[in-house]
Amino acid sequence: MNRRPSLLAGLMIVTLLAGCSGQPIQRRDGSSSVRSFSLTELVKGDVDTVVEIHQKEIIGILRTLTLKLYRRNPKEWRKSGFASAESATEALFKPLGHWHLTPQKSLPWETLLVELWRADFTDDRVNALMNGLLAMQMAAFNHRTEFYLLTEVDAQKLYNAARNTEAVLWKLSNARNAQGDLILLTNSMDAAGIANLSFEREYGKLIGIQDTLARIIEDKSNRAIRFGVVNVASMVFLPI
Repeated sequence: MNRRPSLLAGLMIVTLLAGCSGQPIQRRDGSSSVRSFSLTELVKGDVDTVVEIHQKEIIGILRTLTLKLYRRNPKEWRKSGFASAESATEALFKPLGHWHLTPQKSLPWETLLVELWRADFTDDRVNALMNGLLAMQMAAFNHRTEFYLLTEVDAQKLYNAARNTEAVLWKLSNARNAQGDLILLTNSMDAAGIANLSFEREYGKLIGIQDTLARIIEDKSNRAIRFGVVNVASMVFLPI
């Protein structure tokens, strides 16, 4: 049997699939949303691709928030011995390239997100905050960075991560030291009295993405989400 026609047909399908991508979004910061074709795409369902896109957006927002927090609180990156806010941010997210091997995935994120507000906490508060959030978010994805047809994602974990993020945002906006100053600076106000609420906008996008993805997974899995809230006063988080 001549297998050449079937081989050529297979190559044509792969080529067509590689070329069937929409125009990438051109963002103001110069980044692109284009996804290069890989043969692994052939073992992914539509929802798997949606999960990966949402996860990348979540990680991107966390990176943006980390850099913004370091720039507003430069004494924190200096505590960790870095030369700049940028280098401190890069170091925090570098393990994502080999997340399944890094000890960072096993960080006690609940403890980090509680302890950093203590008056006697002397370490880098931004690192503790964002490391805790990153470890929690990755735990909600079962510490995976790629998703395939048989990969399970738990909608309840994603929902819980969104509620925990809301509690952290409340704490970040309200936690003060003995002198009445915010422990970590976030939003600011210019001389004209106009508020810069960019932190709230980023956190709002983060929570919105988590909730949307949770609903998508809930619909796919037919497993209903159990609704819950976090007691922000005690900072006892929902389980992930």
